[in-house]
Amino acid sequence: MKKQPKIRFGNMPKGFGAPQQTQLSRIALLMANALGLHQAGRLAEAEKVYQQVLDIQSDQFDSLHLLGVIHFQRGNPAAAVEQIDRALKRNPNDAAALNNRGNAQLALRRFDDALASYDRALVLRPAYADALCNRGAALHALKRYDEALAACDRGIALQPDYAEAHSNRGNTLRSLRRYNEALAACDRALALVPDFAEAHCYRGSALHTLQRFEEALASFDRALALRPGYAEALCNRGAALHALKRYDEALVACDCSIASQPDYAEAHSNRGVTLQDLMRCEEALASFSRALVLRPDFAGAHNNEALCRLLIGDFERGWQKHEWRWQADQLANERRHFPQPLWLGSGELAGRTILLHAEQGFGDTLQFSRYVPLVAARGARVILEVQRPLQDLMRTLAGAVQVISQGEPPPAFDLHCPLLSLPLALRTRLDTIPARTPYLAAPEAKVRAWRNRLAGHAKPRIGLVWAGNPRKELPNCNRVDALRSMEFAQLAPLLEVSDCEFYSLQKGDDAVTQLRGSTLRQHVVDWTDDLHDFSDTAALIENLDLLITVDTAVAHLAGALNKPIWLLNRYNTCWRWLLDREDSPWYPTARLFRQDESRAWDGVIARVGAALRDRFAR
Repeated sequence: MKKQPKIRFGNMPKGFGAPQQTQLSRIALLMANALGLHQAGRLAEAEKVYQQVLDIQSDQFDSLHLLGVIHFQRGNPAAAVEQIDRALKRNPNDAAALNNRGNAQLALRRFDDALASYDRALVLRPAYADALCNRGAALHALKRYDEALAACDRGIALQPDYAEAHSNRGNTLRSLRRYNEALAACDRALALVPDFAEAHCYRGSALHTLQRFEEALASFDRALALRPGYAEALCNRGAALHALKRYDEALVACDCSIASQPDYAEAHSNRGVTLQDLMRCEEALASFSRALVLRPDFAGAHNNEALCRLLIGDFERGWQKHEWRWQADQLANERRHFPQPLWLGSGELAGRTILLHAEQGFGDTLQFSRYVPLVAARGARVILEVQRPLQDLMRTLAGAVQVISQGEPPPAFDLHCPLLSLPLALRTRLDTIPARTPYLAAPEAKVRAWRNRLAGHAKPRIGLVWAGNPRKELPNCNRVDALRSMEFAQLAPLLEVSDCEFYSLQKGDDAVTQLRGSTLRQHVVDWTDDLHDFSDTAALIENLDLLITVDTAVAHLAGALNKPIWLLNRYNTCWRWLLDREDSPWYPTARLFRQDESRAWDGVIARVGAALRDRFAR
């Protein structure tokens, strides 16, 4: 859901003095007529009159400049730049022309050039609010968000009722993850100009990020009522419908956006994501490909293509594309920067020290820590950096000479690699996944303590996890969590299997509250207050017969321990579980129960209940 900040034209000339010569008088009359037509939106008629002026005086500055503005308004920014440059040869110190050249360069995604044009305009006119606001748009496009915010704030200080600056400010605050402030800034813009389509669109984007999807949809619809065919609002409307699980409608919105603006790369990429969630993967790949033809440096589309290719088992291209994740908006701020080189498989490791560092969630660390022994086998001295709750558990992993937690200063090292880049570095294909388990172990003292505690529990012991970590700081992860998680009450049919005893391994305040407030709580043993980190959870799992879980970190933990897992899998499955499989090449002990096209959990729970009875019947 990508939206460019709004730009504003430099002020058009308001009029001319009374020239003494007849020829200049005629030019003045023609220009007055042209400006009236231009400001009334009658572009073709204005263009003819500007051309009449140029027939009289070929280097007349205002006609050259404003013909460039007409090119821009017609959607031809390349012609606009060329035309305005002709004007600037006549008068290189016109701030409005420099501002408008910046606008056209911004539309061409020549962000550094646009910034230079705005900066030149501001040298000539330091208190030029339009150029400050548009400068903020260029800085936003360059992902220099703090500077973009400062530019908008300077524009607002000069002109407090400047709706475009408030609107752009809101869009930048959203990129800074200051979502409530972003919403307030958009509301301020709309208080000034209620029919401001861009501000309604930005407001929708802020609401979307706050997961207020119905309100976001209403904002996009309002923007479209004000400007039918508004490609960005149509694209973002599709994203809101997608979040509301109205996938077919989301696809229509993306198609309408593309019909309105065929070269809109974001709409093609969003269309691909929607097609993938509809399990139409080949069509999704075609949409990502089209987005990348239009914008070869579009990191989000590269990353989307990577996940789609991994989903269908095309690991060779998938892992390569996956490196674009660091330039995509979601993870751009999470990337680690070290002076030491990144290792992606080339170059000898023998005798060198490499820092392997966790990224993203606990499940990712648990899944990809399997590569640590393979790196060590190449003769490297491995330092492994993981999230603190995983540190004790990871000390049981072969190959790492030192395990540190995130936030600790690492010892000296020569190279580094994020854990999710190791499949690329080691050239993993679908048939070469290192799937030998167990590769982690619970501390024996903790396993023994749980064994003693469970000594009187003779029935088959079934662990339960029904919700993941929403990771509210990462909106896309939060959206995915809403798909993979369920309510505790939906597990009720399983609890009727009287031959089993159930144990909660569920962490997270909201999900635990569901259990403890349920009338079914007496059917589940809840000792989660004694699970302080993943080594505690691992020790309890070692004493269970089976784990039934949604797609969350505990599934990876049980798989790494070589314990039986029954995974409750959403229809639009995560790439790591692949397509149309009931097993997993990552975890030999896993069995997958996937939703059907209804995307409901009832059928999954019914199948799991039948499998439980079949496996554990007395």
